[in-house]
Amino acid sequence: MINRSRRGLFTRQRPSQQQRLPWIKDENTFTDQCQRCNACVDVCQTKVIVKGDGGFPMVDFHHGEGECSFCYQCAHVCPEPLFEPQQQPPWQQTVTINASCIALNNIECRSCGDQCETQAITFVLQVGKVAQPMINDAACSGCGACISGCPVAAIEMIVPAV
Repeated sequence: MINRSRRGLFTRQRPSQQQRLPWIKDENTFTDQCQRCNACVDVCQTKVIVKGDGGFPMVDFHHGEGECSFCYQCAHVCPEPLFEPQQQPPWQQTVTINASCIALNNIECRSCGDQCETQAITFVLQVGKVAQPMINDAACSGCGACISGCPVAAIEMIVPAV
């Protein structure tokens, strides 16, 4: 098992939470059994799967087409039993909008909503302000299109508190 808590010791970087591939069973199974063969990187239709820390594949929504199509090809080509069945939700993460959002800072922007195919991000009109973003977690597929569409990187995936 890989201990990520000390990885940034000499680089002064905080350990980063890498966005894992959809349907990954759990972090320990993934890091213990992934062969880092890059089959999933090569087969990704939208090119959002890239080599991450330690050569492990990760999802980078700022790469390729910037969203996951949930094609399940990464799981089909994987030689190891790392993935849940496709009928399961692809991941537990949800999107959140942080304080650097320019709409929250009263500057008109609806880039994330324009990118959201499921219309999970809507904008609520406010008196004396620009429309404010609101995320409908139930409608959000977690595809990441809103992340790559944000001009100030104010949207990120988080694992909800249990």
